[in-house]
Amino acid sequence: MAARPRKHNINVPNLYSKLDKRTEKVYWQYKHPITGVFIGFGLDADAAKAAALEMNRIVAEQEAQQSYALIDMAIKANTKKDPAIRVSHWITRYIEIQKERVDNKELSNKTLINRKCCAQIFSKRMPNLRLKDVDTKMIAALIDEYKESGKVRMGQVIRAVLIDVFKEAQHAGEVPAGHNPALAVRNPKAKVQRSRMTLEQWNKIYLAAGEAQPFVQNSMLLALVTGQRRGDLVSLKFSDIWDGFLHVKQNKTGAKIAIPLSLHCEAIDMSLADVISKCRDQVVSQFLLHHTRKHYTINTGDQITEGTLTRAFMEARIKAGVDAPEGSTPPSFHEQRSLSSRLYKKQGVDVKKLLGHSTDAMSEQYRDDRGLDWKKVVL
Repeated sequence: MAARPRKHNINVPNLYSKLDKRTEKVYWQYKHPITGVFIGFGLDADAAKAAALEMNRIVAEQEAQQSYALIDMAIKANTKKDPAIRVSHWITRYIEIQKERVDNKELSNKTLINRKCCAQIFSKRMPNLRLKDVDTKMIAALIDEYKESGKVRMGQVIRAVLIDVFKEAQHAGEVPAGHNPALAVRNPKAKVQRSRMTLEQWNKIYLAAGEAQPFVQNSMLLALVTGQRRGDLVSLKFSDIWDGFLHVKQNKTGAKIAIPLSLHCEAIDMSLADVISKCRDQVVSQFLLHHTRKHYTINTGDQITEGTLTRAFMEARIKAGVDAPEGSTPPSFHEQRSLSSRLYKKQGVDVKKLLGHSTDAMSEQYRDDRGLDWKKVVL
């Protein structure tokens, strides 16, 4: 006699199905490969299979870690020395070191988040490999994957973080002095796609922003006159103004900049004092950029968020009909920082101090118009 037909073809290890004859429903169960305990996974077959695959991965990873731990114990017992650290263990320590640097005000929280993300990508790729055995070829393969998928900028960030990972490892004595395989990897070059903003485009967007809440135009004026980043602009308070200066502590770098209220942007014929005066209205608020209308959970006088600023600027840009050349993306709110730098360069203002840059190279990068204007030959 032929065997009865099977209704459920299960090809996932440790996953079982059970038919309830009373209700004709099929229940899925997972049998833990070590303890033998059954865990109910419900009625959804697809969800049960996905959960079982993830459980198998976790169990296999735990078993591998236990095996490597036993190997390290055996090496230590035979050699009387601690075995070389593995990648996963060092990355855990590395992240703790970065947290300590944040507590000591050496790094910003944003930098910590970026380094943690990139370090964990590296750790997940080769968790059990000894750190000293990581070579340039392995790191190059990882970065090339991001480059080939169009994520060149992410590849650059991973390379930079891994250089720091091995610098810290050298300092801690976990790898030989000079062992930094990430340094030898070629830094992928990212083509800048975001187009620069011209003063003419800025004026068009500014006029279109007049139909929105006052904070949209005010934010554009502050961005152009002060040259500060979006996150710093939304944090500005009226209490930051004293002794004839607007005091800005940059969120990204921690740089402290005192901008004179007399700073005058000739391109729009407005001083910083004029812009601040425009930010003052009948709404009571501690922030220069604030809401003037109540909307759901938002009250008048509430602080503007970075996301709100970005969306409002984008809407004004679209309304103004400002687009980008073929192969480029339209200018974002941040491009006003570059425009401010280029305008003040013509006025002879110390742009490096105003923008809070630590190097001349970074200031030059912001002053680069990316081929926007014609280069005139002087005879």
